[in-house]
This record gives sequence, structure tokens and C-alpha cells, in this order.
Amino acid sequence: MRQPTIRDVAERAGVSKSLVSLVLRGSDQVRPEKREAVLRAVRELGYRPNAAARSLSERRTRTVGVLLNDLRNPWFVDLLDGLNSLLHDNGLRMLLADARLNRRTGQDPAAPLLDLRVDGLVVVGTLPDPAALEAVAERIPVVVAGAREVVPPRVDVVANDDEHGARLVTEHLIGLGHRRIAHITGYGAVGGLRRHSFEATMRAHGLADRALVEAGDLTEEGGYRATVRLLSRPERPTAVFAVNDITCVGALSAAEELGLAVPRDLSVVGYDNTSTSRLRHLWLTTVDGAGHEVGRRAARCLLDRFDRPEAAGRVHLAAPALEIRGTTAPPLTD
Repeated sequence: MRQPTIRDVAERAGVSKSLVSLVLRGSDQVRPEKREAVLRAVRELGYRPNAAARSLSERRTRTVGVLLNDLRNPWFVDLLDGLNSLLHDNGLRMLLADARLNRRTGQDPAAPLLDLRVDGLVVVGTLPDPAALEAVAERIPVVVAGAREVVPPRVDVVANDDEHGARLVTEHLIGLGHRRIAHITGYGAVGGLRRHSFEATMRAHGLADRALVEAGDLTEEGGYRATVRLLSRPERPTAVFAVNDITCVGALSAAEELGLAVPRDLSVVGYDNTSTSRLRHLWLTTVDGAGHEVGRRAARCLLDRFDRPEAAGRVHLAAPALEIRGTTAPPLTD
């Protein structure tokens, strides 16, 4: 059976092919009754636009490349959901690439997306080499989401306010009466901002000598090993602030293995408010990093940059919120 064409739609609606094209592109220059006639014809005929032909005529693919640094991080699920929802509303499709896999194979992480002629690029997560974005940003609009590294001049950054979020956690624990508080760190600029804020808040409360820092790698296993080291100290901490929820799950496992009850013997806090933190048997106190909002803001920045490609890049920070659940309580002793 022959597939209906744009000519068939135009004949059924009693309009020109150019007017059908305007309707399909979402133009606001079409009278409502004409728009409805075209859309009715599209429905009746079962017409589907030829994406390849439209790309050639518009010189756009209506696709956005998304370069994801860490497929294992559940916070990025919320971010991608927010990103995709606004892109979809504006007739754009998302193409996802694994930056870590491409680096392991020695390939430029953005190369596969550029080969597919994406209209723009959103880089999600910590950047191993932010300078590599400069050449990409010369060709297409670029937005960085969920990272805080220094980027080229015409690249927007959308992220959570990590310093404010870490301060919320630390002040919550201090307010409960904790004094020996440990922080399990992460890497990259985001990890550095959270650590700096933790240390600054402890110092502001006269607790600099009680602040403990242990290196982590943003994984459950890294959180487990760091917590074992912390709890093996002669004066163990009464609270642990993990750099993210996955690290916090590792901290919970270490506490359980060492016979400590959470939160009676040890309070633990994560960061990101992922779906993992909301599991009833975990029920983590954590920071909501506004992942969905970060994703939608990143999409909005990209859409704006399509219209103003030469505009200076800006940093947009979403406000975090502390979610107090079942893993924090006042210390038994200090």
C-alpha cells in the first residue's frame, strides 16, 4: 500500500503543500481553521513526515546529542527525564552516547554524535577534558549539565548548587548534636565543591578539628571501603556525609557489617535524592539535587542557544533541598 505524501495531505485539507509544511513545523503563522484542517487530514490519512527528507530541506536533523559520562549514576536518570521532556515538546529527539566507553576505545567521545550531524550537544556529568569541548562548540551549540568544570566561553553550564547542598547536610548533622562528622569525597569539580563546603561549614561552627575527610570514587564499593576506614579509627565519627547516594549505600553496608545500627549508632546522609534513596528499607536522608529541573534548564539553554549561538555562556544553578528521612538522628554520645 502506498504511503501518503505531503501532497495527499494538502489535497485532502484543500491547502498548499507549503502551508502543510508550516503546520508540521509548528509555525504560529497559520490560521487556526487551516491548522485544524491539515491536522485532521494527517490523522485521516495516517501521514508520517519523512524525517530524512525534512532534515535535508531544513539542513537540520532535529536531534540533540547527549554525551553521558557515567551510565551507572541514577541521578542522571532524573536529569535525562527533564531534558528529554522539553526537547520532545519542541520537536527534538535525544541521541545518547557513553562518553566513558568511547574514551576507553580511544575515540573522541563526541565524534559519533557529530558524525550523525546532531543540531546540538548536551554533556552530562564530570568532564575529563573540558578543553576538548572548545572545538565542538565552534561547530554546534553546547550545554554542560550536572558538572561544574571550567568550560569554553560560549558553553552554558546548568547544575545543582553543590556548595549550598553540602552546607544543608552539615548544618543538619551539627544541629542534631553531631561533632565528629566525616565526609566521603568524590572526584571532579562537583566533588571538590561539596568537600569545600563541608569543611567551611565545620570551620564556621568551630569544629574544624573534628572534620574528617576520606577519599571515595562515587561508587558503592568506594563508599564501603572509605566507611570501614573511618569506623576503624580510635575515635570513630558519629555521622558520615557521603558525596552521593550510591556512596551512602556502601556506607550503610559497612556500618551493618561492623555491627552498628543506623541511625542509633551512626547517622549517614547521601546526596542526589535518587530512586535508591527512597527505597523503604534504605530511606536515606539526602539532598535533592533538583535533577529534573537541571535537565529542563539544560534543554531551555540549548533551545535559546540555537537562536543566539554567539551569546556568552552562563552558569545556572538549581536550588537543592534537604530530604530528612530515616538515617539521621542525634548521637548517643560524642
